[in-house]
Amino acid sequence: MERSQPLTGTVTLAGAMPAQRDAVARLLGRRPRQGATLSVRLEDVDALLRQSAAHPDGLAAAVVALTGPVRDRSAEAAELGAAWASAFAPLDAVVTDRPELRGWADNVRATGAVRRAARDPETAGTLLSQLVAVLAALPAEPEPVGRFAERVLGSAHALDPDRPLTGLVFGAARAISGVEPGEGAAWRREVWARVGLLRDELSSTALVLNLPAAADTPTGRVLTELRHAAEPVVLTLRQLRQPPRLLLAGSTVSVCENPVVVAEAADRLGTAGAPLVCLGGQPGVAAMTLLRAIVQSGANLRYHGDFDWGGLRIGNVLFGRLPVVPWRFDAAAYRSAAARGQGRPLAGEPAVCSWDPELAAEMQRVGHAVEEERVLDDLLADLVP
Repeated sequence: MERSQPLTGTVTLAGAMPAQRDAVARLLGRRPRQGATLSVRLEDVDALLRQSAAHPDGLAAAVVALTGPVRDRSAEAAELGAAWASAFAPLDAVVTDRPELRGWADNVRATGAVRRAARDPETAGTLLSQLVAVLAALPAEPEPVGRFAERVLGSAHALDPDRPLTGLVFGAARAISGVEPGEGAAWRREVWARVGLLRDELSSTALVLNLPAAADTPTGRVLTELRHAAEPVVLTLRQLRQPPRLLLAGSTVSVCENPVVVAEAADRLGTAGAPLVCLGGQPGVAAMTLLRAIVQSGANLRYHGDFDWGGLRIGNVLFGRLPVVPWRFDAAAYRSAAARGQGRPLAGEPAVCSWDPELAAEMQRVGHAVEEERVLDDLLADLVP
């Protein structure tokens, strides 16, 4: 009855006690049967109740009279399902317009993350409404997480590490940023930073060499002094939130992936080397903030990275977000570098190449990575004005 099924067919009780078998025998007027199971046709009980006038309305009405109203579990399940669907509706609407979030949203449903965090649809609706508000604001211009949470959610603690919402937002941040899987505090900070949410302003840095700047700010004075000494500088996001006035109009700033290029340029070229920025891997918020400032100063950007799948993914980020041109980083340059001797085998999931589709195809054909160290002499030669 709770499942809205008709009271027909046979029901069976396994391991029936003698008293139970006797009670059924007396009710139905049949001889007691031997055995461990007891079976009764519901139609027989219904007919007996009606014919004997014990309960003329039959078995279903008798059950209600004896036990009280019976729950309609089917209706309850349908109502609960509709309530959960209503709670998820705002998130579904957002994902429809943001294809990069579809896989993450499907995983949220499949793993039951929301249902574990919010035991009922009403609580889930509040949680998902907050999540949708955050997604609408991401990626954001860099700002501390607490300030962002206060601005978007009305509480500076809404995205504290112990909040259920925080885990959901972190998963979405990974999907939006495209950061490779990882672990540890530094990796988590990077994921947050890539969508503009800063756990701190000191962990995200950019390495530079010979970057000319006006000496009218503390950071500008540091850059000026160390440029005269041909010493690399590590700039934090805190220093770059108000970038120094860069003196780069009309010049070209080279961008590399590995710190060894910066170290060798400082040692071998000194102050004669052109401005150089090192990403040290996927560009964090500090590096992107600096590169945007360089573009705004009127300079041109060119990028070189390792010829491996990670290097292509870094390039895709840069070429997709900034006006950057390849710097010895295309199919022709790869063929030339690979011809100098075999490097390590390419490993990992292949990547596309947004600026030169032929490059990814050529790398798959050759099957070897070429790191910046192998073409270091060529890169340093390009840094001599």
